[in-house]
Amino acid sequence: MRVALLQSNASDEPARNLPVMLGSIERAAQGGAALWFSPEVSNCVSADRAHQGRVLRHETEDASLAALCRAAAEHRICLLIGSLALKGEGPDPRFVNRSFAIGADGRIIARYDKIHMFDVAIDARETYTESSGYRPGSAAVLARMDAVTIGMSICYDLRFAHLFRALAQAGAQILAVPSAFSSATGPDHWETLLRARAIETGCFVIAAAQTGHHPAGAGRARRISHGHSLVVDPWGRVLLDAGEAPGLHFANLDLDLVAETRRRLPALSHDRAFAPPSIGD
Repeated sequence: MRVALLQSNASDEPARNLPVMLGSIERAAQGGAALWFSPEVSNCVSADRAHQGRVLRHETEDASLAALCRAAAEHRICLLIGSLALKGEGPDPRFVNRSFAIGADGRIIARYDKIHMFDVAIDARETYTESSGYRPGSAAVLARMDAVTIGMSICYDLRFAHLFRALAQAGAQILAVPSAFSSATGPDHWETLLRARAIETGCFVIAAAQTGHHPAGAGRARRISHGHSLVVDPWGRVLLDAGEAPGLHFANLDLDLVAETRRRLPALSHDRAFAPPSIGD
């Protein structure tokens, strides 16, 4: 299976980011890809809640989502939209960080709302409270696309291995980890965590990432993302490292490696119940 990954340097203006995505979808289809993957918050990278309130839309009104669905149907390619920042539904006023699986007919196959919120203080200059602006999801999601089963996740989810184990045990062959990974933790943690999730589950891991200094017309100092979109095979080998420049990248996956790896190392079937940790005698 041939896949395409968009590594982008998205701004805080959805109308500016959409043409980049649409152009890359067309090139992905021309390059023979069956699946196209984009990073987290593909439509808007911003830490300014007031600005987000002005430019973000509800799912049913979002121009980016509608255009991406049309592009999938036009080019007959499946899309894993890493995530779109959207206004949420219901009484909770917070936004949602939502990933979409889109079929080659343009229909939405699955939605996943990011479960784990990035509430961290990396250092005095870099702190995040994602939960203040975004409502966390509460359900793990699989998407069946082009005869392959994909486990959906978003960025900070990467640090919670039990989620990926559950996705793999439920049938995932590919784990999608779209991200806007911090440049402070990326050099030390990004590749190591992605390879670990692949090794633990016997899945391919596809991690389309944001990169670089993000253009911003509003809010605090511009965010910096780590880049280095990766494709990792079920044995933990890196098949693609996109470096730091924005662009579209391709990888060829031998899906038979999933079953082969799990046959050689059947750890997914070796779980045993155990008592909770306690202080020993």
